[in-house]
Amino acid sequence: MAPILKKELEKIGYDVWLPQLPDTDNPDIKKWLPFALENRKYDQDSVLIGHSAGNPLILSILENLEVKVKLAIMVAAFSEPNDLDIEKEPILQDKYNWNKINNNCEHTIIINSDNDPWGCNDVAGLKIFKKLGGDLIIRHRQGHMGSDAFKQPYKKFPLLVSLVRSFE
Repeated sequence: MAPILKKELEKIGYDVWLPQLPDTDNPDIKKWLPFALENRKYDQDSVLIGHSAGNPLILSILENLEVKVKLAIMVAAFSEPNDLDIEKEPILQDKYNWNKINNNCEHTIIINSDNDPWGCNDVAGLKIFKKLGGDLIIRHRQGHMGSDAFKQPYKKFPLLVSLVRSFE
């Protein structure tokens, strides 16, 4: 989904960064957050889009910024361990400063499915929504919205481009 989304957003004038995060098979906020903060400048026109493990990274980025970004879109969002986790995932922080996250983002959109097989479902999205507000979009029977393992390889996700355009 990311390369096509990048191309579509560049068509409408966005400078898109698809970070090559360190050790992507083992998401770890202690590795990913410094990389994301050191390798990109964020400003009032920035739009952050993340999927799955990218969402705790977005929350951590927002918590550490000194500027308010325009928009954060979180797909298959979660912010705490779910019932499927035997132990805490290293992509998650122990706690989040929800007020600072909220203050550093003009608008938040959370998109979850009601049948995500990895627990990044509507319940997980609602927990974030209750802390940040914004918009909560629940998609029905869309699984993890981009998982090859569950035969859901979203090649396109036009809703994302449409949402970004609505905030231009």
